[in-house]
Amino acid sequence: MEMSKKQEYEFKKALEKIQELKGRGTELISLYIPPDKQISDVASYLREEMSQSSNIKSKSTKKHVQSALKSILSKLKYFNKPPENGLVFFVGHVSASGDQTEMISETIEPPSPIETFLYRCDSEFYLEPLRGMIGDKIKYGLIVVDRSEATIGMLNGNKVESLTNIQSLIPSKHSKGGQSAQRFERLIEGAAHQYFKKVGDKANRLLLDENLEGLLIGGPGATKDEFADGDYLHHELEKKIIDRFNTGYTDEYGLRELVQMAEDTLSGLEVMKEKKLVTRLLKEIRKPDGGLATYGEEHVRKALMIGAVDTLLISDGINKVTVNAVCDDCGHGIEFSSTKPVKAPECPECENIMDIKDKRDIIDELYEEAESVGSSVELISDESEEGELLLTAFGGLAAILRFRIGEGVV
Repeated sequence: MEMSKKQEYEFKKALEKIQELKGRGTELISLYIPPDKQISDVASYLREEMSQSSNIKSKSTKKHVQSALKSILSKLKYFNKPPENGLVFFVGHVSASGDQTEMISETIEPPSPIETFLYRCDSEFYLEPLRGMIGDKIKYGLIVVDRSEATIGMLNGNKVESLTNIQSLIPSKHSKGGQSAQRFERLIEGAAHQYFKKVGDKANRLLLDENLEGLLIGGPGATKDEFADGDYLHHELEKKIIDRFNTGYTDEYGLRELVQMAEDTLSGLEVMKEKKLVTRLLKEIRKPDGGLATYGEEHVRKALMIGAVDTLLISDGINKVTVNAVCDDCGHGIEFSSTKPVKAPECPECENIMDIKDKRDIIDELYEEAESVGSSVELISDESEEGELLLTAFGGLAAILRFRIGEGVV
């Protein structure tokens, strides 16, 4: 099941909500059921856990664990078999106000298949398998190489990761000690062969089992071709070579240079799409007249209101909600944006603490506003350089416009 960026954001938000829940003892149950697991086997396992739970010394913990197990068993009756990707239950009594607890029961159909059956009872819910399902899973291997050094890395979704750097021991081409030019040349080529073999062996170990979509090779001049054509890589990696590019660097910066050089080749990859959008935004902003761009929450909202937004850019790192608060004493109401967690504001009329009536995630809200006026929305990952720039320099919100807006409007 491929998730859209909006669905991925919603999934991530749901996990964050579950992560905040804490139990008072080891009484929160996380249950992961793979798609090929028989429901009857799961029910038998839970009934065995119910039997074992009678040995729990704490009466309240025993009661809470058993009620959680009963809740899951009752829900399992509605399934003849697990859904396509399996099923996950998070059930248990979590801490509430004062000494109170409340029963929480969440059922999730994951976006990717659950691989192993897992039952865990702890003071918090176990989320690691689901966290691994978030993010673009497309991976590309990266190798930049010349005769002095090589760097092996990976383009993992939006992130360029450097895995290792290898320094060469190839001697310079200046012969020493009266050696014949021919003999010295043979020494150099022998050293080059050993160095390329070392780079290939390292690449094989680091990249072969990574389920790569493809492999990109960069470096100056003919060196990269000498490496790529020299049988130094495993044949499975050789088959994945997409293209070769002339790069001026072979260090970690060279990996980034390689990704930039491969922009056309990888044009469908999300990182390139994000880079082009943010680059286009910056180009417009730099124009003397402000161009077809605006940024910041107030300006973006006004542009949406009059239908001027062509593409709305939102950083998924925005941690804001729109809050509606009402003063119970004087009846005055206000709406404002706030970072999480939200504190109840002071009433501007009577100075009493207001009551928060409603909180809405700003990303959900802006998505709806954009869709209502036919604007497209791009959720930009804050893990990419472009996403980080959007978040830090423009408050996480910007828009590429359909038409320019007069200063009196925005």
